[in-house]
Amino acid sequence: MIPWEVVGRARIPGSADELVLSRRGTEFSIKISGYVSELMNSRVHGSEDALAEFACSLVLDRKRPEVLVGGLGMGFTLAAALKALPHDGVAHVAELVPEVIEWNRGPLSMCAGYPLTDERVRLHQGDVAALLRASTAAYDAVMLDVDNGPEAMTHPDNHWLYSAQGLQAAMRALKPMGVLAVWSAEGDDRFTARLRKAGFDVELRTARDRPGKGARHTIWLARN
Repeated sequence: MIPWEVVGRARIPGSADELVLSRRGTEFSIKISGYVSELMNSRVHGSEDALAEFACSLVLDRKRPEVLVGGLGMGFTLAAALKALPHDGVAHVAELVPEVIEWNRGPLSMCAGYPLTDERVRLHQGDVAALLRASTAAYDAVMLDVDNGPEAMTHPDNHWLYSAQGLQAAMRALKPMGVLAVWSAEGDDRFTARLRKAGFDVELRTARDRPGKGARHTIWLARN
């Protein structure tokens, strides 16, 4: 078997941990230093695709829909959003870690089909939380694929996104009848209740890592 080779490291802002990018042939993996389990893998992205497909399907009837993807990762959620959006749609993407952007322009670029080269993309290097705080009625859909979901593990500040204050910021950032879509490794009844308390109508769906197999992940579709 081909051994894994570390091809990149990136310090997570505000944390002592690092993101570690490894490659084995054409397969890529990102882990957090000190953790055994993967954060993401280029062969397993069905639920990330579904996050964008579910969210975009609810706003396709709008003129020039604008969506925001929180967390670039390996580019799969962004790529799925671009595939789902019409030719006049706009996909904003916010990524906190500069090296992740460079990886998506370099070794990871082919994995999701070079989404950063699409002219409909607006790239924001920085915290998606700051973008939400600064936005009012800006997006038809906001997709949060940040960290591991509501139980944030890579960056302590990510907890704010899933707090009552973060959800209110997302509500303000959405246009009327906008959609907040949230990916999580697993379900969380407390987060569902928090969404409803914030004023969202909530639908829960699940999606698998791969077609017909693999782990099931949770996706919240919350409409304001």
